[in-house]
This record gives sequence, C-alpha cells and structure tokens, in this order.
Amino acid sequence: MKLWQKETAVEQSVEKFTVGNDRDLDLDLAPFDVLGSLAHTKMLESIGLLSKKELGLIQDELKNIYHEIEAGDFLIEEHVEDIHSQIELLLTKRIGDAGKKIHSGRSRNDQVLVDLKLFFRSEISQLVHETKRLFELLINLSNQHKEVLMPGYTHLQIAMPSSFGLWFGAYAESLVDDLEVILSAWKVCNKNPLGSAAGYGSSFPLNRTLTTELLGFETLNYNVVYAQMGRGKTERILAQAMSVLAATLAKLAMDACLYMNQNFGFISFPDKLTTGSSIMPHKKNPDVFELIRSRCNKIQALPNEITLITTNLPMGYHRDLQLLKENLFPAFTSLNDCLQMMQLMLSNVRINKNILNDPKYDYLFSVEVVNNEVLKGVPFREAYKAIGLNIEAGTFKPLKEVNHTHEGSIGNLQNGEITNQFSKIFNAFGFTKVDKALKDLLS
Repeated sequence: MKLWQKETAVEQSVEKFTVGNDRDLDLDLAPFDVLGSLAHTKMLESIGLLSKKELGLIQDELKNIYHEIEAGDFLIEEHVEDIHSQIELLLTKRIGDAGKKIHSGRSRNDQVLVDLKLFFRSEISQLVHETKRLFELLINLSNQHKEVLMPGYTHLQIAMPSSFGLWFGAYAESLVDDLEVILSAWKVCNKNPLGSAAGYGSSFPLNRTLTTELLGFETLNYNVVYAQMGRGKTERILAQAMSVLAATLAKLAMDACLYMNQNFGFISFPDKLTTGSSIMPHKKNPDVFELIRSRCNKIQALPNEITLITTNLPMGYHRDLQLLKENLFPAFTSLNDCLQMMQLMLSNVRINKNILNDPKYDYLFSVEVVNNEVLKGVPFREAYKAIGLNIEAGTFKPLKEVNHTHEGSIGNLQNGEITNQFSKIFNAFGFTKVDKALKDLLS
C-alpha cells in the first residue's frame, strides 16, 4: 500500500531503491505516528471533517495499535511503503471507511515531520536523563576524592598540582554546557509542524493551535513553507548538540585510557570491566573507554554528514532527506550506550591516593614555592628566577602543601554552584508538561 499510488504499478527495482531501509527505521517512528494521528483526528472532528462516532472508532483503534507497538506486536508489512501507510491500512481493515479519512488535511511530508519531532523529543529526553545520571556520579566522585592530589599537565608535561576533585568536577561542569546546547536543540524540536501539509498549507480550516496543545509542543512552526524547510535543519542542529556531548565523553574516555596506563597508574578498574591479551597475561586493556572514544568521535562527524546531504537543496521536500534517518537514528542508541557504559565504569573506578609520593612529581610544586616567596614580599619575577636556578642546580626542595582557596580551585570546588546550574537547565526542558500531554492523548 502506498498513500500516493493510483493505478500504475511501480517498477520493482525502483520501489526497492526508493523505499531503502525505511521500513526498518520507521518502526522507531511507529508510536509517534499514532500520537500524531490521535491529535490530528481530534482536530478534524473539531472542524467538522469527522463525526463524533467516527472519531470514537478511530481513537479507540489507534490506541489499540499504540499498545500493540509498545508490546512489540507490530510490523510494517512487505507490500506497505512506510509507517503512515501501515497504520492507515490497519485502521481501514479494522473499522472501515472511517480509517480512510485520517489523512484529510495532511501530507506524508508533515506526517513524517511531526513523527520526527516527537521522536526527537523522546530521544532527547533519554539523553538528558542519562546525562543527569552521569553528572550526579561525577559530582559525587569529585566530592568524595576532593582531597586526593594528582598531577596536572600542559603539553603532556608535568605542570602543577591538580586533584581528583578537580578532574571529576571539570567533566561535570562540561556536561552543564553540553546540556545548554541540547536545550537549544530541544527548543527547535519542540515546535509543531503538523498542518503544513506538503509545505504550502491546506484549504481546510485546520486548527494547528489545537494539535500543538494536544501534542505538548511549546509552539508552532508558523510559516508552512519554513515548517518543511526545517527538515534537515532540525536534524543538523540536533546532531550538533549530540556531537558536543560526545566530545566531552570522548575526552574523558581518553583521559581514562591514559591514566590507566602503567606509566601513569592514577586509576584502575576491576578485572571484570577490562579485557586481556591473547599472549600477554599481564594486560588489562581499557576496551570500554576506547570504544566510547571511537563511537563518540564518530558522532562528532554526524553534523558534517547531515550538512553534506542537505547542502544546496532548494525549498520544499526532496527524497534526499529520507537518508538522514540512516545517519541519525543509530547515533541516538550509540550515544545512550556510551553514557551508560561511562556510568558503569566510573561507578567502579579505583583511585590511587599516593601518586605524588613519586619524586618525579616534585617539580609540580615549583609554582607553589614561587607563590610562597611572593607572599613574603619577593617580586614574582625574582622569585621565579631564583626557583628556576635552584631547579637547574638540583637544590630545589618542594613544599608539598597546596592552599588554593579561590572559586573553582582545589580547595573550593564550587560543586554546589555547578549542580545548581545543571538543575536550572534540566528543569527548563519541561519534560513533565510533554509527558502529561501525551498521557492525556492516550487516555
């Protein structure tokens, strides 16, 4: 079944090529297509295009289909082109001609647009909640190990004292900025395109404000041409937000790989979370972190992939846009997996509390010694030169005490303030409003 087909059969090879992987990918959109139809048909009844009886039949059967999807008892049949066709076919088989009326005032273009917006909101919600769990873990680790010093590096050279409190806390605060970017993508996704039809509106007196409220969208994509133009742009913005989060995870994974190395020995993990070598019995490889790093680097390429698919497309729908799903959909799963595995690993991290006992780290404290001289009244440049000469002469003696008190330093992590920032951004998503709207639609 095809919503657009008339009497002419399509060449089999053309059909196979144009449908591509859509049947498989559309299964991810199935529950959201039902939600869109529940809202749309309520709106159609409100403007007189469906009777109350027809609406009742349609709504009841759509909810049955939704529960079948949730239970895993739903598929897109081989002869059916996409999710929209499958649901309309099922409705028509089960309730008769009323099922044929649900497409009034819609095009497949705005159907797929609203399905994608609803799907993206759901995926963003999962990412944000997983990010929240990782953030809380990092803050707890930062607070737990705030007294444990570790080397800080610049140019991969031993530089100044740092701490595990700073290290874990730095990545927690990085997630704050990542969440800010994801919030921007959420705001773009949380606009209703339904009613834009093929991108030029409809002669039916559609009530687009009503479907916006029913689906829990914050507002509309008002201009019907822009609603269609948003396809591709929305995906690119969302991919950029995902890439920012992925960059944080990739950097943290790289740190972990480095710090597990025997030449560093800052952290370790239980044997059950590492892998071994086929010939070297001593090996404990950081495979999980290496794969997080690689997966997240792949996600950082996603915005460019989407940009190249959509570059120079004129306004209106083009079949090129279908391929965006093949790039974007698997990335959601991969990024969620990385967030969950990072939580698993860090929940079992073991900290080396005696790193700085090694004499090779004595020079970490050179700045501390210089600063102590400055506090006694010695000009900084003179103190710097004197300590430098001592180092060259081999007479430098470290003062292994750190007294950093300013905001965000070793002794004043400001984790409470960082947590407040994260909570403020998290609450701005308004997930509760969306969840309530969709729950009401299904009740």
